[in-house]
Amino acid sequence: MNTSGRWWRDGIFYQIYPRSFQDSDGDGVGDLTGILHRLPYLLTLGVDAIWLSPIFVSPMADFGYDISDYTAIDPLFGTMEDFDALVKATHDSGLKIILDLVPNHTSDQHPWFVEARRSRDNPRRDWYIWRDGKPDGGPPNNWLSEFGGSAWQYDEATGQYYYHAFLSQQPDLNWRNPAVRAAIYDVMRFWLRKGVDGFRVDVLWHLVKDAEFRDNPPNPGYIEGRPPNERVLTRYSADQPEVHDVVAEMRQVLDAFGDRVLIGEIYLPYERLMAYYGKDLSGAHLPFNFALLSAPWHARDIETIIEDYERALPEGAWPNWVLGNHDRPRVASRVGAAQARVAAMLLLTLRGTPTLYYGDEIGMQQVPIAPEQVRDPFEKNVPGIGVGRDGCRTPMQWNANANAGFSNAAPWLPVAENFTHENVVNLTADRRSILNLYRALIALRKQHAVLVSGLYRAVAAQGDLLLYRREGHGEVLTVALNLGEEPVALSTEGRGLDGAILLSTELDRTGERIHGTLDLRGNEGVVVGSGSTKQAS
Repeated sequence: MNTSGRWWRDGIFYQIYPRSFQDSDGDGVGDLTGILHRLPYLLTLGVDAIWLSPIFVSPMADFGYDISDYTAIDPLFGTMEDFDALVKATHDSGLKIILDLVPNHTSDQHPWFVEARRSRDNPRRDWYIWRDGKPDGGPPNNWLSEFGGSAWQYDEATGQYYYHAFLSQQPDLNWRNPAVRAAIYDVMRFWLRKGVDGFRVDVLWHLVKDAEFRDNPPNPGYIEGRPPNERVLTRYSADQPEVHDVVAEMRQVLDAFGDRVLIGEIYLPYERLMAYYGKDLSGAHLPFNFALLSAPWHARDIETIIEDYERALPEGAWPNWVLGNHDRPRVASRVGAAQARVAAMLLLTLRGTPTLYYGDEIGMQQVPIAPEQVRDPFEKNVPGIGVGRDGCRTPMQWNANANAGFSNAAPWLPVAENFTHENVVNLTADRRSILNLYRALIALRKQHAVLVSGLYRAVAAQGDLLLYRREGHGEVLTVALNLGEEPVALSTEGRGLDGAILLSTELDRTGERIHGTLDLRGNEGVVVGSGSTKQAS
């Protein structure tokens, strides 16, 4: 499927959180050599590309999203030689490798910022966002940090505030400064020359801020108990019109290297998200679609999300879907273990590029983190309201050995208590496990191009039933998902369901003929082969 120019459309992406994937040197933290050792597993799973969360030199205030050297590997993860070996092994295996690019902010220990805060007239000063305080000495405006509190930090030495959308140790770069743009584009070229196949750009919609630094308006829909930054709407501190010029320039950097991909992390409503594809699709190849991360798990809500997204896509734009990532609770905990199987079938039968989050394929749950074990700065800054991200970042569960086979040492975060039975080795041996369901779904997707790029057509349904058809490449497949616990029986007449079951989420009905009535158990989904496009029309 990895044909030239289409690999990022036809392939399946797999996000690795390097700290938690595999430790090779006994320090309790995952590393690059550990990832290399686990490539055979990824090949048996069937994914096509791996995306690595940050591996660059960092003080680790936000676990790698505070970078102090963009073109060096943090010793915690290994060496540049280890990285080169991973790139070679990945490519030799037929896989692609994507890096996290974090251009919105640096660490406060980055040499650029160290220089910038020396004096107001330092040449690097305008590489960051500095403002005088209000007449009363308070912050320049009401912008709030995503991680709690004001987004402005006062610098005693120079008597000004600097802006940080996240931690105070993560000062934002000034993307209105051409020198900043040029420097980050050079960083991109450095890694592209090393063979990286593209970037996932962190908080892409945050890059450009309002030139007048106007106050953000209050959020009339704010709910007490939600993160405090949601008290205001980010009308002026993010998603400014000029950001699209930046995205187009990033795309041009990638295009000079040929067959690469630009992915954007963007949490915005569809009508604003679509702008990140760029004029004439000259922006991000894949502005991440995160709608399923927070969707109510009800058939009609999911149906509406899919239809709204398909309708909003610009002509020729390629869709994508995500069920989990390193910032949101695990899907198996959000929807339950039984529905996690249905969610897997949904993700891998929708049109576009799916991204899997490590461990979701073995049904990893959100791990409870005791207060003394908390590592996430977001939880430390805003405790007690459930914003902590540690629970979705726990070590991969490889086997029933100590520390789930992740490390010989005490891991940096606790391993889930159920690892002795919920692990790759055990689930591989269980013919009907969720891991083998993921493998079967991925294999089915590769066997039937219609699941990748065929048309999506909703089929009328009621209650907990989600029905849709995929048409193209000379065939029609119908997907029936029961998002409820009760069995459902539905007439196949007019629904394209007469045919044979290609796959059930329970992995026990392949080849079963359907005629007249399709019976679904609670929490079951099926893919039905309904014949050719001509027959179904």
